[in-house]
Amino acid sequence: MSVTTSQQISQYLSQFSKLEVTFNKQVVKATMLNPKQVYLKCLGYQWPCIINSSSMTLARIIVNGGAGLNDALDKANNMVSLRFSFNESDKGAPLAFFVPSKVSSSVPYGESKPELRFLTLTFTQRPPDDLIFIVGQLIEANINSRRRKEERVPLSALTLKQLGLEMQECSIHVDGVPRRAILRDLSFSGCKAVIMGVPKMVVNRSASVRLVFDEPEETMTLPGEITRFDPVEGREDVAVFGIRFEEEKIPMSYKLRINNALRATRSSSR
Repeated sequence: MSVTTSQQISQYLSQFSKLEVTFNKQVVKATMLNPKQVYLKCLGYQWPCIINSSSMTLARIIVNGGAGLNDALDKANNMVSLRFSFNESDKGAPLAFFVPSKVSSSVPYGESKPELRFLTLTFTQRPPDDLIFIVGQLIEANINSRRRKEERVPLSALTLKQLGLEMQECSIHVDGVPRRAILRDLSFSGCKAVIMGVPKMVVNRSASVRLVFDEPEETMTLPGEITRFDPVEGREDVAVFGIRFEEEKIPMSYKLRINNALRATRSSSR
């Protein structure tokens, strides 16, 4: 493990250990969690489960256990292990590990399905560094997407690589009409791009930016609005336009990429 990653893990553990991340669809996609390989283990038996949320000290899960799980928990004095599994784009085998835990709470998940239980698992020891890193990155990206939403990543060969962005050229739909564009920078909240078009006819229009990433391969479309423009000297048919994304529609995976690029930029400037 690199010194930088080790320092990050220590920072995440000290700053964010009690904060929880809800594993909604966006988070599952961004972390590449493999839900089919997540399960609760007790006395050598295993029960498939759904991770509702996790911090670095506990996890909340939904499990279909029935009497068999209840009996096992009684015999094991509520001691269990929770198996996490994440796909990794650059490796053949998934990243998987167990977190020793104790069931600290068990309540019915809902009246319609009495066999489902909502369990709170308190980790009985420090979780693996991989979990600290994954949860810590998510929390940091969410915090910075609010605190540092206007901080920009100027695009260069280096920052393109840090972002995992294939190229500066992209497609931007303005009022549904595709236009070729060259990105100047990206931020949590928006971007700047050179777009063909008479500025006064383009500004204040709806726009969606299509970005193609690799490592892992991913294509995302971010809807927003063109809010301003800067003229290009000697040209009336092209300008640098500022686009503000719709905040509630910004994918978690995009926030992670921007946060990692900003972190890398800060580290290289020290």
